[in-house]
Amino acid sequence: MTVSVSRGFSPDERARAAELFWQAFSGKLSRVMGPDARGLAFFERVLNPEFALVARDADGRMLGLAGYKTRDGGLTQGGLADLARVYGWFGALWRGLILSVLERDLKPGVFQMDGICVAAEARGQGVGTLLLGAIKDEAQRLGMHEVHLDVIDTNPRARILYEREGFQVIGQDRTGPFKHLLGFSSATKMRWVVTDGG
Repeated sequence: MTVSVSRGFSPDERARAAELFWQAFSGKLSRVMGPDARGLAFFERVLNPEFALVARDADGRMLGLAGYKTRDGGLTQGGLADLARVYGWFGALWRGLILSVLERDLKPGVFQMDGICVAAEARGQGVGTLLLGAIKDEAQRLGMHEVHLDVIDTNPRARILYEREGFQVIGQDRTGPFKHLLGFSSATKMRWVVTDGG
């Protein structure tokens, strides 16, 4: 299978991008962002193509995407008003509070991964590795010093991929009283140091 990676996605691909994002992260977010139709509607509204790297097959079909965040913005940029449009103001307020637990403060020179997702039918074919390589290249292109990511304790497959690609553990955050709502109890923080050779 021939796969290429490029920056961004078109307005016509927005629904597909949201579908892939929700497919990858509904296990982590569905208790807060569900039901599925609303979660999809929210992410279709807020995903920012300027902070996405997209893998497509030879026919141009989106197979996966990797999002990132810098001080200029990120893939998932929705605010309270966006939440309110999908969930109403009461739903927006409690969801916003819980989602704030997942937010990461950005430091200068740090390129924060904001999600990586691969279509179910394309898994195990190297698409995730290709996207991760593109993330590293983009961080280097933008002059960043490190790439950071979080991997939840219920996703050991992803952690194995990140470790194989040279990411090292730098800490762990526990969700505490939110673990039942979020569906996981901890997230491991990992980093990859950008070198001149990539």
